[in-house]
Amino acid sequence: MRSTSTFSVLFWVHSTRIDKNNSAPIYARITINKNRVSISLKQKIDLNLWDSLKQKARGSSETARRTNYYLDETKSELIKSYRDLKNEGKVVTAELVKARYLGEDKKIYSLKDIFKYHNDKMGIKLAPKTLCHYCTTQKYLLAYISDEYKKSDMYLQDLDYSFVLGFESFLRSYKPSHYQGRIGNNAVMKHIQRLRRMVTLAYHIEWIQRDPFVKFKAKMEKKEREFLTKRELEKIETLKTPIERLAVVKDLFIFSCYTGISYGDIMDLTKKSIVRGIDDNRWLMANRNKTGTPFKIPLLPTAESLIQKYENHHRTQFNGKLLPTISNQRLNSYLKEIADLCGIQKNLTFHMARHTFATTVTLTNGVPIETVSKLLGHTKLATTQIYARVIERKLSEDMQNLRERLN
Repeated sequence: MRSTSTFSVLFWVHSTRIDKNNSAPIYARITINKNRVSISLKQKIDLNLWDSLKQKARGSSETARRTNYYLDETKSELIKSYRDLKNEGKVVTAELVKARYLGEDKKIYSLKDIFKYHNDKMGIKLAPKTLCHYCTTQKYLLAYISDEYKKSDMYLQDLDYSFVLGFESFLRSYKPSHYQGRIGNNAVMKHIQRLRRMVTLAYHIEWIQRDPFVKFKAKMEKKEREFLTKRELEKIETLKTPIERLAVVKDLFIFSCYTGISYGDIMDLTKKSIVRGIDDNRWLMANRNKTGTPFKIPLLPTAESLIQKYENHHRTQFNGKLLPTISNQRLNSYLKEIADLCGIQKNLTFHMARHTFATTVTLTNGVPIETVSKLLGHTKLATTQIYARVIERKLSEDMQNLRERLN
């Protein structure tokens, strides 16, 4: 059964508020299903000119025509507010029509508003490092707005395609204080993607009426994942150094090479992370810090020996972790020293250990890509397949070398 509602608008003057010129303020009364509210129209009329029966000014004087035109416009706007609310599927009340007419039901939101909303509501779902990336993007956005528009903030409704293109251009020429150079293409695209996610969120919660990203398409540059060859890995494994900080970093790196576990996840490992697997051997089980995806990894002998090495170490005894902890920045800095000592020309980073596990340790030795995907904690097989392409390239190079030797 279809429900109906009664809606009406009438105008009246507040005759008890007459001024010295015999003028009284005009009000509009909105009534819906016997509930009513009044709105002051901020207009006055001489009581001698007011026709209470027809709800308008008498006569054809300039004052009467101007007043009646204003009343007609007001009534049209009130009717439009009522119809808009009905079309939006809302339960319409007289108070809601009044708020829509006065513009009080719609706040104009800014970028800072969506930053706060995103960080408060979505931050609990994101890894701390991911949320940190969003904060960096937000900082760059405010720097862009200050540089380009000379403002401290910007309304969401003012965002358009040119704003997105301008932000991209700004990032490509911007030199952050913690960078040695300009931001690379893929990093620029990541910042654009984060802006897009926040703006899409604003669109879904109806803070804006259109998506300024409709015409924008991110262009990521494909890059091969760098990894260590078997020979390079052996050089690091056999490195002997009397410097304890380098020895610890070497062990952490080798541990990642034989487990595929990222820096952040290794720092979170405790003795409770070791469980008995389906084969009754020791496995590592935890959730990825980045995505929350669980991973289960059978311990290879090399990784097992490193756990035993640090089982009673003073650093693990102090913090209760499975392995010594160290900051990511210092870790990568010390790896540069290790690369020099081993004669490795590649830009050695800790994340390269994860790539080495995927390629040199597992895929090259015949471990199926589906298994590698599970070990790495990837949510999509497509994420792991990039390593398969690396292996195919390596196979192609090896076969080419073979052809040259045979010839």
